[in-house]
Order: sequence, then structure tokens, then C-alpha cells
Amino acid sequence: MAKVLVTGGGGYVGHVLVPRLLDEGYDVGVYDTFWFGDALPQSPRLTRTQGDIRDSAKLCRALGGVDSVIHLACISNDTSFALDEKLSTTINRDAFEPLLKACADAGIKRLINASTSSVYGVSDAPEVLEDHPKVPLTYYNRYKWECEQILAKFDPKFTWVTIRPATVCGYSPRCRLDLSVNILTNLAVNKGAITVFGGAQKRPNLHIADMVDAYLLLLRLPATKIDRKTYNCGFQNLTIMQIAQAVKATVAQVFPDRPPIDIVVTESDDKRSYHINSDKIRRELGFSTKRTIEDAVRDMCQAFKVGLLPNSFNDDKYFNVRALKALAVH
Repeated sequence: MAKVLVTGGGGYVGHVLVPRLLDEGYDVGVYDTFWFGDALPQSPRLTRTQGDIRDSAKLCRALGGVDSVIHLACISNDTSFALDEKLSTTINRDAFEPLLKACADAGIKRLINASTSSVYGVSDAPEVLEDHPKVPLTYYNRYKWECEQILAKFDPKFTWVTIRPATVCGYSPRCRLDLSVNILTNLAVNKGAITVFGGAQKRPNLHIADMVDAYLLLLRLPATKIDRKTYNCGFQNLTIMQIAQAVKATVAQVFPDRPPIDIVVTESDDKRSYHINSDKIRRELGFSTKRTIEDAVRDMCQAFKVGLLPNSFNDDKYFNVRALKALAVH
């Protein structure tokens, strides 16, 4: 099987993706700072390189013998980005073109670029397709869109494809409790009450295992099917209030003996709202999601039940902003 390098493979998605790649028979390299820890499996087919994506020389060495790259490395989400704009700019935007050049020099055959559906920013369109105008509301969204444009203008000798995932949810060994479904599940299970900020904003969601399935599919498909294409990847488009209601109902099913869960609504200045359409990836690539928000909530509930997420409100490791503050990285 081919060797795959996952930049940012020590993150939330990487901790589910890397074991799946190993299970599928791939040799895997992970290039990551491991700021949030390392719970990846031990395997003779897994090579870890602790490195910063801005260190081009080290990245070039890690690319030796690699066939495909899944580029996940970034400072993830808006609040983390705002914590240190210089750090986020140098990682999310400035390091991207050097990464492309390093991949070309190393002779990689395929690059899968992880963008985000939040490049659309805000839209009242009933269905947001891939060619919808981009209205990024934050630097995180803007730089993801700028990287897409850099990639489109780059003239590599490798196949590339960009995917714009919805907000990912569900359990990971490097779990994040600062993402909407996971936040609300943590509150419902461990506080007995859910706080909803706003509530009318529409957000697309995607189970983390479906996200991983999409990456595996993009690795396997013939180059002619995916080269220089961009795909939305999401499933359920729900308002924040609808997500809260789904969480409340599912947690009540898993913990039937607990008191009723309250939903408390408060104001929010977060205006991001959009309804992405993922028909293109289904139509052209045959990709379909298999899991729901409720499945993600059940997975999280089970993790809480068996003690996989201890100290879920106070441990910085579950929250990107708090972890980055504690590390004082720059």
C-alpha cells in the first residue's frame, strides 16, 4: 500500500483518521507539533515527526517516500485564530505555498486539502453549492479561502482535491469539547442544562467517522475523478436550537433516569449561518454519509459513561483556545 503523510495528524480528526489508515493497510506518517498530546496507536507502520508546518526543511525530510498527503495542519476555528493572529497567519496561510512546493519537490502523487465550509460565511440561500460566493467573516475563513486560491493557481505535477467539511462532531481520542454538538452534549450530560447562544443560525454537521470515510475515498479514487476539484462535505443542516433539541432527546434516551434537561437561550454575536449542499460529492464520487448527529451524541455519551473524557470542563486539552494559551506558543 502507499505511504500517506497526514499533516496535523495529531489533532481531533487525525486521531480517528490515522488508526483507520493503518487498519486499511497504509503506511502512515504524521507531521504534527503534538501541542494537544499524542494518543495515536503504536505501530511499525506509523512514523511520527514532531514538527511545525512552518519548518520547511523538516517537512521536506518527512515527505521522503510519501505518495499522498492529507493536509489537516492549521490553527483550527475562529476563536483559536483570534488568540494570536500572527501565529495563525503564519501557519494557516503563509506556510501553505511552501508546503505545495515541498510536495512537488518530493514527487508526491496526490494532495488532499482540508478547507472548511465556513468559507461561505453567511448566506440565506436555501442550498449553498461549491460555486456560491465566498463571504468569509473571520481571518480563519478568509485564509482557508485564500489557500484554495493559491492551490488553484499552483502548477503542480500532482493530483489535488479540496474538501470543505461541515462542522465535525463525535468522539475522538483527542477529543474537542469546543465544537457545537460536542459542547452541547457535554453540557447536557454533565450539567443537566444546555446553553444555546442565539439558536437560529444554521450549521452543517458531519460525524467524524464520515469525515474519515471521505478522506479514505479521496485517497482511493482514480486521479481523473478528483483532480483539481472542490467538494462540500456535510450531512445535516440544522439550526443551533435544533441541534440542542436533538442532543437533549438523545441524552435523555441514553440516561433515562436523570432529571429533564433544560435549554437556556442567550444572545450571540456569532452571525455565521449557511446551508451547504453536498450533492456534488454524492453524484460524482458516490460518497454518502452513514451517521447522524444523534449517533455522534450517543458516541460522546458512551465516552463519558466509561470515563474517557474526565474533567471535561476544566481540562484545557479539550479546548483549543485554552490549550494554546497554556502553551504560550508563537
